[in-house]
Amino acid sequence: MSANSADVPEDLEVVLVKAGRVKIRYPAALLADDGTRVSVRAPWAGEGVRDFGFVRFEPGDVFTEYYWRDRWYSVKEVRGQDGTLKGWYCDITRPAVRSGAELVVEDLDLDLWVSGDGRDVLRLDEDEFAASGLAGRDPEAAAAASSALDELEALARAEGLTGLC
Repeated sequence: MSANSADVPEDLEVVLVKAGRVKIRYPAALLADDGTRVSVRAPWAGEGVRDFGFVRFEPGDVFTEYYWRDRWYSVKEVRGQDGTLKGWYCDITRPAVRSGAELVVEDLDLDLWVSGDGRDVLRLDEDEFAASGLAGRDPEAAAAASSALDELEALARAEGLTGLC
Protein backbone atom coordinates (compact mmCIF):
# COMPACT_ATOMS: atom_id res chain seq x y z
CA MET A 1 0.00 0.00 0.00
CA SER A 2 1.34 3.41 -0.87
CA ALA A 3 1.44 6.29 1.59
CA ASN A 4 -0.32 8.32 -1.09
CA SER A 5 -3.42 6.10 -1.01
CA ALA A 6 -6.55 7.84 0.16
CA ASP A 7 -7.33 4.94 2.53
CA VAL A 8 -4.06 5.19 4.49
CA PRO A 9 -4.80 6.29 8.06
CA GLU A 10 -2.70 9.10 9.52
CA ASP A 11 -2.08 7.08 12.67
CA LEU A 12 -1.00 3.51 13.22
CA GLU A 13 -0.88 1.33 16.26
CA VAL A 14 2.49 -0.38 16.57
CA VAL A 15 2.16 -3.83 18.13
CA LEU A 16 5.36 -5.45 19.38
CA VAL A 17 4.95 -9.20 19.90
CA LYS A 18 7.47 -11.32 21.79
CA ALA A 19 7.23 -15.09 22.33
CA GLY A 20 3.69 -15.09 20.98
CA ARG A 21 2.40 -12.40 23.36
CA VAL A 22 1.86 -8.69 22.92
CA LYS A 23 4.71 -6.96 24.73
CA ILE A 24 3.55 -3.40 24.04
CA ARG A 25 1.23 -1.51 21.74
CA TYR A 26 1.26 2.21 21.20
CA PRO A 27 -0.07 4.84 18.81
CA ALA A 28 2.29 6.36 16.25
CA ALA A 29 1.93 8.97 13.53
CA LEU A 30 2.40 7.49 10.07
CA LEU A 31 5.13 9.37 8.20
CA ALA A 32 5.41 7.19 5.08
CA ASP A 33 4.65 3.76 3.67
CA ASP A 34 6.21 3.00 0.31
CA GLY A 35 5.10 -0.64 0.26
CA THR A 36 8.44 -1.89 1.61
CA ARG A 37 9.32 0.47 4.46
CA VAL A 38 6.92 1.98 6.98
CA SER A 39 8.05 5.06 8.93
CA VAL A 40 6.30 6.31 12.04
CA ARG A 41 6.93 8.79 14.84
CA ALA A 42 5.93 8.25 18.43
CA PRO A 43 6.78 9.53 21.88
CA TRP A 44 8.52 7.20 24.35
CA ALA A 45 5.83 4.63 25.07
CA GLY A 46 7.31 3.17 28.25
CA GLU A 47 6.39 3.98 31.80
CA GLY A 48 8.65 6.64 33.31
CA VAL A 49 12.40 6.47 32.76
CA ARG A 50 14.25 3.40 31.49
CA ASP A 51 17.96 3.61 32.16
CA PHE A 52 20.01 1.05 30.24
CA GLY A 53 23.32 2.41 31.49
CA PHE A 54 24.39 3.48 28.01
CA VAL A 55 21.22 5.52 27.31
CA ARG A 56 18.14 6.71 29.17
CA PHE A 57 14.71 6.65 27.55
CA GLU A 58 12.39 9.09 29.27
CA PRO A 59 9.14 10.99 28.87
CA GLY A 60 9.54 13.58 26.12
CA ASP A 61 11.85 11.42 24.00
CA VAL A 62 10.73 11.06 20.39
CA PHE A 63 11.24 7.89 18.38
CA THR A 64 11.24 7.97 14.58
CA GLU A 65 10.86 4.32 13.70
CA TYR A 66 11.55 2.47 10.47
CA TYR A 67 10.09 -0.96 9.75
CA TRP A 68 10.62 -3.12 6.68
CA ARG A 69 8.45 -5.78 5.15
CA ASP A 70 11.51 -7.47 3.65
CA ARG A 71 14.15 -7.11 6.38
CA TRP A 72 14.64 -8.79 9.74
CA TYR A 73 15.07 -5.61 11.77
CA SER A 74 13.63 -2.24 12.69
CA VAL A 75 15.59 0.94 13.39
CA LYS A 76 14.45 3.58 15.85
CA GLU A 77 16.11 7.00 15.84
CA VAL A 78 15.86 8.35 19.39
CA ARG A 79 15.89 12.06 20.18
CA GLY A 80 15.56 13.79 23.51
CA GLN A 81 12.82 16.30 24.23
CA ASP A 82 15.21 19.08 23.17
CA GLY A 83 15.84 17.40 19.78
CA THR A 84 19.31 16.09 20.66
CA LEU A 85 20.09 12.80 18.91
CA LYS A 86 20.60 10.10 21.55
CA GLY A 87 21.19 7.33 19.02
CA TRP A 88 19.56 4.41 17.26
CA TYR A 89 17.95 1.43 18.94
CA CYS A 90 17.60 -1.50 16.56
CA ASP A 91 15.36 -4.49 17.19
CA ILE A 92 15.97 -7.73 15.35
CA THR A 93 12.50 -8.80 14.25
CA ARG A 94 10.64 -10.77 11.67
CA PRO A 95 9.62 -8.58 8.74
CA ALA A 96 6.84 -6.16 9.70
CA VAL A 97 3.22 -6.83 8.76
CA ARG A 98 0.77 -3.99 8.26
CA SER A 99 -2.96 -4.55 8.30
CA GLY A 100 -4.95 -1.33 8.02
CA ALA A 101 -4.06 0.85 10.99
CA GLU A 102 -2.01 -1.81 12.77
CA LEU A 103 1.69 -2.56 12.30
CA VAL A 104 2.73 -5.87 13.89
CA VAL A 105 6.36 -6.69 14.55
CA GLU A 106 7.69 -9.85 16.22
CA ASP A 107 10.72 -9.16 18.42
CA LEU A 108 13.38 -11.88 18.26
CA ASP A 109 15.31 -10.74 21.36
CA LEU A 110 18.49 -9.48 19.68
CA ASP A 111 19.11 -5.72 19.72
CA LEU A 112 21.76 -3.24 18.67
CA TRP A 113 22.43 0.21 20.14
CA VAL A 114 24.36 2.88 18.24
CA SER A 115 25.14 6.11 20.09
CA GLY A 116 24.32 9.43 18.46
CA ASP A 117 27.98 10.11 17.73
CA GLY A 118 28.41 6.59 16.27
CA ARG A 119 31.25 5.71 18.63
CA ASP A 120 29.39 3.11 20.67
CA VAL A 121 27.96 0.11 18.84
CA LEU A 122 26.60 -2.43 21.32
CA ARG A 123 25.14 -5.86 20.64
CA LEU A 124 22.44 -6.55 23.22
CA ASP A 125 20.47 -9.48 24.59
CA GLU A 126 22.41 -12.27 22.88
CA ASP A 127 21.91 -14.34 26.05
CA GLU A 128 18.12 -13.87 25.81
CA PHE A 129 18.22 -14.90 22.16
CA ALA A 130 20.14 -18.08 22.99
CA ALA A 131 17.75 -18.87 25.85
CA SER A 132 14.66 -18.28 23.69
CA GLY A 133 15.07 -21.63 21.94
CA LEU A 134 14.41 -20.10 18.52
CA ALA A 135 17.42 -21.89 17.03
CA GLY A 136 15.81 -25.24 17.86
CA ARG A 137 12.22 -24.29 16.97
CA ASP A 138 12.91 -22.31 13.80
CA PRO A 139 16.54 -22.57 12.66
CA GLU A 140 15.90 -20.52 9.50
CA ALA A 141 14.48 -17.61 11.52
CA ALA A 142 17.34 -17.84 14.02
CA ALA A 143 19.87 -17.70 11.19
CA ALA A 144 18.07 -14.73 9.59
CA ALA A 145 18.04 -12.93 12.96
CA SER A 146 21.75 -13.50 13.56
CA SER A 147 22.55 -12.40 10.02
CA ALA A 148 20.44 -9.22 10.46
CA LEU A 149 22.33 -8.32 13.65
CA ASP A 150 25.67 -8.85 11.91
CA GLU A 151 24.52 -6.74 8.94
CA LEU A 152 23.35 -3.85 11.13
CA GLU A 153 26.51 -3.90 13.23
CA ALA A 154 28.73 -3.86 10.14
CA LEU A 155 26.73 -1.00 8.64
CA ALA A 156 26.84 0.98 11.90
CA ARG A 157 30.60 0.57 12.18
CA ALA A 158 31.31 1.34 8.50
CA GLU A 159 29.02 4.22 7.61
CA GLY A 160 26.44 4.65 10.34
CA LEU A 161 22.69 4.11 10.24
CA THR A 162 21.59 7.47 8.87
CA GLY A 163 21.39 5.95 5.37
CA LEU A 164 18.60 3.64 6.55
CA CYS A 165 16.51 6.46 8.00
